[in-house]
Amino acid sequence: MKFYLPFLFIVLSLPVFGQRTKFDKSKELGLISGTSYYLGEVNPYKHFGTRLHACAGLSFRNNFDRRWTLKASMLYGHVEAYDSDSKDPWIRNRNLHFRNQFLEGSLQVELNYADYMIGSDNRFSPFLFTGIAYYSMNPQAKNNGVWRPLQAAGTEGQGTSAGGNPYKLNGLAIPAGVGIKTNLWAIFGFSLEWGIRKTWTDYFDDISGNYVDPSILEDEKSPVSARLSDQSLVPELADGTNTGLQRGDPGRKDLYIFMLASLNIRFDKRATTCFEGEIKMP
Repeated sequence: MKFYLPFLFIVLSLPVFGQRTKFDKSKELGLISGTSYYLGEVNPYKHFGTRLHACAGLSFRNNFDRRWTLKASMLYGHVEAYDSDSKDPWIRNRNLHFRNQFLEGSLQVELNYADYMIGSDNRFSPFLFTGIAYYSMNPQAKNNGVWRPLQAAGTEGQGTSAGGNPYKLNGLAIPAGVGIKTNLWAIFGFSLEWGIRKTWTDYFDDISGNYVDPSILEDEKSPVSARLSDQSLVPELADGTNTGLQRGDPGRKDLYIFMLASLNIRFDKRATTCFEGEIKMP
């Protein structure tokens, strides 16, 4: 999926829409809810193919005119996926799982296809968006009924003599996606959006490289780390382990995705002014 296409479209559209916009400024607050999922080792291809959980957040839109908007948002997301849900025999045999509860803050530029403003006669517009985001994550897996932090477990040898440094629990992402906006009544609007986040980590699910020797994890981390590292149903090697074999695909970075609905409230209306279409009283 070419996540950068909305960004290219916005850049190429600058000269065209710059001549057509109406310079009506407005500001909005948004109350956001929806769901999130991810694409990575446990769910390589299927959109909405993980166990879905609710997400929530807040947004602030500064509408420079009826076409261009700068949006700041803060979102809570929750993704969860299980190898056991896959139809791929190799993935099912790997038998890993994870959940990741994370926070994202972002700045995004939105481009409306049509002139749009809450309170105006133009009540509907599709839109594109892109920008930059910063996330903080915490991948976990369940052991004996308890969810354990996976970064600290060093499941691929991080922090031991078999591997490198622990991976980071925060980083940058590029959001890009599409949506629709519509007016409801008075100062209220509603929007739906779908947006993918391009990351530069392959550890959103804690799976990236190869299996390490479980005895190293037991000695230098803990027996729990060794169990979280390799939960395969049938080990491939004669010694009953998968040491050195493929656990993930380090060449493919993880993506996380939001599907969101937002109630948007325009708050810059003053008592002495009216929106378009309203009757001004003497």
